[in-house]
Amino acid sequence: MENCCRPSLPFHLISLLLLIQLPSWASTEEFLVLGPSDPLVAVLDGDVTLPCSVSPITNVENMELRWFRTKFSEAVFIYQNQREQNEEQMAEYAGRTSLVRDFLTQGKAAVKIHKVRVSDNGTYTCFFKKGAFYEEAKLEVKVAGMGSAPEVHIQGPEEDGVRVVCTASGWFPKPQVQWRGLSGRKFLTFSEAYRQDVKELFSVEATLVVRDSSVGNVTCSILNPILGQEKAMAIFIPEPFFPQASPEKPAFIVSLTLLGLLLFGAGYFLKREHSTKVRVHQEQVDLQRAKEEDQQTKEKEQKAIGELQAQRGQRKRMYLGAWKKAQLYADWRKEMFQAWSVILDPDSAYSDRAISPEKTRLTWKDNYRNPYGLFSVLGLEGITSGLCHWEVVIENVNSSLWTLGVCREDAERQGWYRECPEKGFWLVGRFEDGYCACMESRTPLSLRQDPCRVGVFLDYSEGDVSFYNMTDGSHIFSFSGVSFCGTLFPYFSFRSGDVSVSICSMVSGSERLPVPVDNSPSLEETLSPSEEGFSSGSGVAVDPSGVESPLLPCHPEAVSS
Repeated sequence: MENCCRPSLPFHLISLLLLIQLPSWASTEEFLVLGPSDPLVAVLDGDVTLPCSVSPITNVENMELRWFRTKFSEAVFIYQNQREQNEEQMAEYAGRTSLVRDFLTQGKAAVKIHKVRVSDNGTYTCFFKKGAFYEEAKLEVKVAGMGSAPEVHIQGPEEDGVRVVCTASGWFPKPQVQWRGLSGRKFLTFSEAYRQDVKELFSVEATLVVRDSSVGNVTCSILNPILGQEKAMAIFIPEPFFPQASPEKPAFIVSLTLLGLLLFGAGYFLKREHSTKVRVHQEQVDLQRAKEEDQQTKEKEQKAIGELQAQRGQRKRMYLGAWKKAQLYADWRKEMFQAWSVILDPDSAYSDRAISPEKTRLTWKDNYRNPYGLFSVLGLEGITSGLCHWEVVIENVNSSLWTLGVCREDAERQGWYRECPEKGFWLVGRFEDGYCACMESRTPLSLRQDPCRVGVFLDYSEGDVSFYNMTDGSHIFSFSGVSFCGTLFPYFSFRSGDVSVSICSMVSGSERLPVPVDNSPSLEETLSPSEEGFSSGSGVAVDPSGVESPLLPCHPEAVSS
């Protein structure tokens, strides 16, 4: 066994020649992506450049370069295959971005954003990818805009002073307001109010009450805290504008005292009437409080009912998750799902794959194996709704490397690519380290026997893809709670080994339309609450009954190819 697995000398020579001919992008050299450490200041309606570089210095002309906001999908600019890509670019950046190409060979790249808006304010990430290796760096943009010069006017007398109002608009971010007198002394006591328009620009109205008639000039200044620039306006307040002391004030005070004595007598008689009104008002308040307490009690009862229903739903989901793993479940589930007749799409296959004339069997075309690529083929007809299933027979299942399942229509399938849900793939297969589910990091599967016949069950609306070993009816793995969008296609790939896959002929039920999910029977009635041995999730199949499944044994030669 060791002699047959040891590479021969010609094999080493061929591998060396292939490595010499590999393009530069296949290099595994690692690098760091560096961005500016300080925030970049962008002036409204101007341009801002977002620079990033790699260390050590490397030519980035053949790399994939991407600038995005908080999410990878929120693309600001994409450079790939030595040209700009606009398909994934956010609409608000369309026509407003360009790549600075002058220093790409020196490991430096930058994106310029034109006609800066307030929405451009915030954090950006630059993402550089070379082959399978990638790194990223974050940078911050602070948008700033100088608005209109302040307008200052006297509004009128206020208590024992003069009210002065200062207004300005079109500023970003929120400006700072400062009042100063002729000598430069700052006024600390004043009020201000801010608001934002549809363009998110700030307007401010500041009010100052000047009580010192000797102040003379008053200056209102509006400061942009990012740019450190301000605009100011002064106004002169004439002394006659201030309220003057009246010579009749002492007589007025005497008259006011006499009037107060007369009112005191009248107030005594009004007090009793007021007490009656207060009592009536208190009774109304108590009644209102009682109504509110009653309403709160009803709301608590409704909340308790909602929590009880949620717990019941959780228990039901746990039962359903456990029942998925039960033996015979796959056979029962076939009655609820549409049998999907999968036809392989020759246009989606690579040149070293051979598809049978009936388009139901996939094998190697010859003895050539390319160890430097990941190749696959799709089903011809896509799936956009409903419940459907198909079965696949795999020859030499335990001595080959393969994957199968479903993938999204827009999933990337060129060159080296990752097979995981984040990239639009929901697959299981066999790898160098055994059977695994294709997650962000591969999840090992513990199977009772090799799955030479695999059933794939797709529930589009519920976001569930489940795999079963149709030889013994055991559960292999489930992807649950997925929010599917767009068209899904059956997916098959293999990389090495004398392997072939065949689509089983789905005779019974092939004409049946997809069954709506709401019409499925209630499994909560079938499962007893005492079945606490079941557990939710994916992994090893559970066999509560111990009865072997009457499903067909694995005979690949019996399947039409």
